[in-house]
Order: sequence, then C-alpha cells, then structure tokens
Amino acid sequence: MIDKITLRSTIFKHLDGLVTAPVAHVLYEKGVLSYILDKKEVTLSELSEHFKANEGYLNVGLRVLCSQGFLNYHINTSTDQITFAINEKSAIAFPMFYLYEDVLDLLHFTMQFRTRLLDDIPFVRLGLIFDLYKKNYGISFSNDALTNEIQHQILTHIEGCLVGPILVRLGMSGMFHKYFMEISFRPEEFHKSPENFKIILDFFADLGWFTQKKGNYQFTEKGLFFAKRASAYGVTVSYLPTFSKMEDLIFGNPNILRTVAEGEDEIHVDREMNVWGSGGAHDTYFKVVDEIIIKLFNLPIEDQPKGILDMGCGNGAFIEHIYNVIERQTLRGKMLDDYPLFLVGADYNQAALKVTRANLIKADIWAKVIWGDIGQPDLLANDLLENYNIDLKDLLNVRTFLDHNRIWEMPKHVTKGRVSHSTGAFAHRGERISNGLVEDNLLEHLNKWSPYVRKFGLLMIELHTIAPNLTAANLGKTAATAYDATHGFSDQYIVEIPVLHKIAAEAGLYPDANFFSRFPDSNLATVSINLLKGNG
Repeated sequence: MIDKITLRSTIFKHLDGLVTAPVAHVLYEKGVLSYILDKKEVTLSELSEHFKANEGYLNVGLRVLCSQGFLNYHINTSTDQITFAINEKSAIAFPMFYLYEDVLDLLHFTMQFRTRLLDDIPFVRLGLIFDLYKKNYGISFSNDALTNEIQHQILTHIEGCLVGPILVRLGMSGMFHKYFMEISFRPEEFHKSPENFKIILDFFADLGWFTQKKGNYQFTEKGLFFAKRASAYGVTVSYLPTFSKMEDLIFGNPNILRTVAEGEDEIHVDREMNVWGSGGAHDTYFKVVDEIIIKLFNLPIEDQPKGILDMGCGNGAFIEHIYNVIERQTLRGKMLDDYPLFLVGADYNQAALKVTRANLIKADIWAKVIWGDIGQPDLLANDLLENYNIDLKDLLNVRTFLDHNRIWEMPKHVTKGRVSHSTGAFAHRGERISNGLVEDNLLEHLNKWSPYVRKFGLLMIELHTIAPNLTAANLGKTAATAYDATHGFSDQYIVEIPVLHKIAAEAGLYPDANFFSRFPDSNLATVSINLLKGNG
C-alpha cells in the first residue's frame, strides 16, 4: 500500500518548488539575501531602495521565502512597514540556492518555444540534470537535523521543477490515458523519439513511478498516484512564463509581460493549461455549490430567484451544469413551464462569449450571453433591464475564483485610520499596494455589487491567502506558497477569509452561515464558498 498522505504532501512541496526556485535564485544572485543575512533585519523599503527593485514584486518574492520558512515576515499594521528578519534557517538555506540554477536554465530554454510539446524539451540537458538530481547534486546529507531538513526541502523543490512541467505536458497530450496506465508499454508507442522519451521514463523509474523490464515500462502504484493528479500541477505550471521573467519583474521592467496588443493572447500565463489544471480541482467545490443551488431552488417559489447570472462564464460549462442540477433535482425543475429560469452568462472576453453561446445552443439551453465587466455591475444591470427586461436584483449571482482577479483601481475613498489585518503581499505593475488600499478597493468593488445581490445573494467560490508563518509551519499541507506567488506576480488580490468577511460586512453583505464552506476546513483554508446576502 502506498502512503497517500505522504505522496499528497510531496505534490504540495513540488508546487512550492516551482515558484520558490525562480524567486530564491534571483534574490540570491542579486545579493539581496546576503544583504539580509548581514543586516539580520531589514525593511522592504530599504531593500527596494538599495537594490533599485520594484517594491511590489520584491515584497511578493520575499514573502514566498517567508512562507517556505527561510525568513520571518512582519507587517506593522499601524505604520504599514514591512520587515524581514533572518531565522535559524536563513544562513543554512541561502548559500544552497545556487542549486536551483540548472532547473531555471532549463525553464528559460523551454520558454523560448511557448508550446506544450515534448519535442521541444532539450533532452540531453534534461538527462544531465536528472543525473545530477539522482546524485543529490553531490550533497552530503548533514547529521544536523535542521540542515538535513533544508537540504531535502531544496532537493524536493528541484524535483518539483523537473516533474511538474513534464507531468502537465504528458497529461495534456494523453499519456495518462487508461491504455498506458493499465498495461506495460514501450517508449516508441507514445513518442516519435523513443530514445529521448526513455530519458524521462528512466527518471520516473528512478523516482519509483515506473518499473522497467526488457524495455517495457509499467506504472507503479506510486506512479499512478501522480499521473492521476497531473492536473494538480496545471495551474502553477501555467504561470511558468511569469516565473521565467523573475529578474525583470523584480529588478527590471515590471510591465514586461503586459505589453500585449488588443486581441493578442496574454503571455504571462498559458490559459489553456490553466483551465485544464483548474478543472480537476474545481469539481470538489462544485459539489458543494450544487447542494446550495438545490436548497435555494427547493424553496417556495416566491422565495426563489428568477434565475442565475454567471459572471466570468468562460466556456458556459458552469451554466450548463447549474441548469441540469436545477432541472433534475429541484422543485423549480418541475415548474419550468410556469416559472422559467432566466440564465445569463457574462464575460469580459469576447472569445469566451462565442464559445459559451455555441456550447449552450448545443446543449439546448436557453440563456442570454452578454459582455460584462465584474467592475461595472451598473452597466450590466442596465443592459439586462433595457434589452432583456431582466432585473439583476432578481437573479442569484454566481462566480468562481473571479473577484480576486478584478482590474486594479485606486480607491476613490481611502478609509482614514484603516488597520488591515491581512498578511498578503499585493502589487500592481511592480508597485506595492498597501493592504489597507487593497481592502478599500475590495470594499468599493463589493459596494458596486451590493444593491444587486442583497436579496438573493452573491454565491462565490474564492481563493485566499494565509499568513506566511502558518504556511511555513505546515509545509506539505497547503498550496498557499504557490497561490501567493502565481497571484502576487500577476496582480491578483487574494486576502484571508476573515478579511473578505470583514470587508463584505462593511458593504452590508454577510455570509449565510448555512451555506459557508472552507477548504480545507481548518485555519489552513485557502478556498471558501460564501453566499453573501444583505440580511446580516
């Protein structure tokens, strides 16, 4: 029997590695870490000034190291000053960050191609790194427990940088089809360059993921565990284009990934991979949302919303899913002739609207699919009322992992004396945004929606940060480091659950206790499901 808890922990540590390696190495190379070691304690502003760094992204980067336990992070809530201090791990870990160099060279090389094909992997270079990794990069494991722990932590980071992108490429290209999972196969059955592909298979065999007999490979139970969870790596790996530009983001042009002409694809993230990766993870949350939808649409008809608006409808799959749940499993589903369900899919992206329309027509579901901006609900409300005679207030508003990805706007009203208790690191185009401003921005955002969602509610699945010291004390139990890094460097604003609830209350919206869930259900929660309504 395999130890699933340990293997799941390894996945979290791999994700840590994918985001920590690029950050740690550039801060090591630029001398930031030796400066901190020398000073023992230093403010973010001093570091930014001394190294001519982009303060916002420097903060995100250093907080990543804090979440891995390599530094201590402190925000003075009254002065908004951020301080980094060394701890017992700093002097041991920092000199070892040179070990990340090979996997980062590989990352920069593969990013030139911008494809997901295995053909573009430099197999010879990969083979050399695999050999170094097999020999633990020549590390002699220390008898000192703390040093030994850090040595293994960094090697696991490197392992994550190696296996993550390969697992995702294989997963997206069909390698984990049942055929390959259930019987033994030869490299030539999957890849046109079997000798090259064999380099990867042999590495996986060394990790205990495959057995190899007379040129035939077969998954082990351990290998199947990782193969079936390849999508767990997808979202983090999809941001590797961002991590390949870490030096620019922190010390150079913070807009390097934002110079995209209208109509061109974004370059900071591989969106198709991102969607593929998030699909598997979202299933868990959608089951909880289903239960909420069923309860709401089993209420007496006069207490039910007239329909649902899905903001950020993507490809329309969520609308289709919700419709099927209501039709098949609720009281409303039996009354659709008399009380039709108004379904609205709104998205900022025209391509998404096109796909949604096509998918809903194919599924024979009637829905309005319209352009909408999460930051402009008034426009959306007017459009619905004028063109379709639908009152936004009569709909249940739903959205998934969207509110933190709103376009940054400087708050029009700054709350005097606001004390933020968020530990998050927030930036916009490299500039640091204070946590108080992020809260004011969130308040203005929710205030815009408040009039429209007070009655039937805003059902939202949202992503959150947790304090770096909490993450550091629970390595292998949370993906918080990866979430913080991917979102921090791409100007997204994930706050802690209590902070969301506090700001929602300021906007007159309160989570319905009957419908609140968090994942995991502990102080490590990084995902929440809330039905925010106006009846606190």
